[in-house]
Amino acid sequence: MSDTRIRPAVIVGVDGSQAAIHAAEWAADEAASRGVSLLMLAIIKATHPSAEDYHRDVAHAEASLQTARLAVEAMGRPIKVETDILRGPPGAILVSESDDAEMICVGSVGIDRYFRSLLGSTATEVAEKALCPVAVIRSHLDQPGPDINWIVVEVNDAPDRDIVIDQAMREAQLRKLPVLAIGTVPADASEMPSHRLDNRLWPWRRWYPDVHVYPVTTGRSVTRFLKTINDLLPMVVVGAGDAGQLAQIVGPQDHPVFRHAESSVLIVRE
Repeated sequence: MSDTRIRPAVIVGVDGSQAAIHAAEWAADEAASRGVSLLMLAIIKATHPSAEDYHRDVAHAEASLQTARLAVEAMGRPIKVETDILRGPPGAILVSESDDAEMICVGSVGIDRYFRSLLGSTATEVAEKALCPVAVIRSHLDQPGPDINWIVVEVNDAPDRDIVIDQAMREAQLRKLPVLAIGTVPADASEMPSHRLDNRLWPWRRWYPDVHVYPVTTGRSVTRFLKTINDLLPMVVVGAGDAGQLAQIVGPQDHPVFRHAESSVLIVRE
């Protein structure tokens, strides 16, 4: 296909699954808030054993893009929607496309239960290697969409933490959701004092007065804390250094160890 795209864009991987449509709808709001276009990509195999297999693959990709486009257009967001079909390994292609993207979005019903071309390690590869922010939007098979009801962010002394907190507040403002700010400290230290956490969050309370922030101090890591709040369906905003925790945060579907870790994830990069 000829490349007539308007850049930069929020990019979403589309594969015909309901999870990918949910991700596209989420990404549409992100594109609208940033004033950029939404680029929906369908990725097919690099090689095919026959012409019939190739045409079947292309037909599925075209149908997937059309379904996702209709879902996004029904939202009525003032954005330009573009589509493209690319060939090759999904992870490598999305990482390559991230070079000048505003954000990459993929959908999931569990880290080991991705549909079709976004199977298995693709989300992990994109999360760890992309050059832009990455959103993994967690969906459930028996629900109409990703019912995110909280934005969760860890507050600690990591070098990138101000950027991560700010992005969490931006997401909360965009989606009109409260923020659960979890104050953590190194494993060999005690819990972060509540007054220190309040002081740390004070600038963002002032910059985002419409966002409700609920500070919580804990000696647990965020991944362990998430397993204790099974009444929440959060989006967890993390830094690039935490991308390796993706599987623990998103969680496999119906896995007894990770049954409460079923969160969407936004990985922030500068």
